[in-house]
Amino acid sequence: VQLVESGGGSVQAGGSLRLSCAASGRTFSRDAMGWFRQAPGKEREFVAAVTWSGSMTYYDDSVKGRFTISRDNAKNTVYLQMNSLKPEDTAVYYCTGKSALYPDYRPDGYEYWGQGTQVTVSS
Repeated sequence: VQLVESGGGSVQAGGSLRLSCAASGRTFSRDAMGWFRQAPGKEREFVAAVTWSGSMTYYDDSVKGRFTISRDNAKNTVYLQMNSLKPEDTAVYYCTGKSALYPDYRPDGYEYWGQGTQVTVSS
């Protein structure tokens, strides 16, 4: 599966962005999907994940209540709606997936990754 992220950019604190992740190569409707982020000098960290059906979602405490992950299996696309953005949300955001019904909180639990999209939040 190939993943291509889009929707990143620069916003001021309090603003919103919507990231998209388009999958190709095969249908990903039976795959769990996630978003991770990596800031300069830091390890890649879990942001959000969704089960294969979209019925269950998981969030890191730092984004809970501000970010929403969703998926459209008919379009082979996963989304991350980011509201009330903070400067500490600045990072490269990566979309990822695994051929299992339920996601993982660890990056090594995933099988394929996108190239990442930069999100910069200024104060």
